Amino acid sequence: MTDIQTFQVRTSRREELVNITRQVREAIGASGATGGVAYVYCPHTTGAITIQEAADPDVARDIDAMLTRLVPLRGDYRHAEGNSDAHIKSALVGSSQVLFVADGQPVLGTWQGVFFCEFDGPRTRKVMVKVLEG
Repeated sequence: MTDIQTFQVRTSRREELVNITRQVREAIGASGATGGVAYVYCPHTTGAITIQEAADPDVARDIDAMLTRLVPLRGDYRHAEGNSDAHIKSALVGSSQVLFVADGQPVLGTWQGVFFCEFDGPRTRKVMVKVLEG
């Protein structure tokens, strides 16, 4: 299939990790592909995509807390918008992930989930999923 599936993520805090595994599964299913790879992409410069443990919400909280310690809101930044930390965090995490697809489903480990990482919210964001069969 060649279509790009798109869905929105609404965030409620300046920084938060949102589990989007269900929406990614739905996008892969809507593609009609039974096998191949799925690209999960965030077209925003202050958001990111990661794969992490989804069973324990403290993992997402710990990641967020550590990124905030590593890259604080206030620093010796020249970018005038006041969100330099968000740009740096998204650069560290990355704007996309690649997942294997088998039997029309993403191949994830037992505890893994796909997360949208918000670093400059709250906002409504777009996530894109492109599945290449093969």
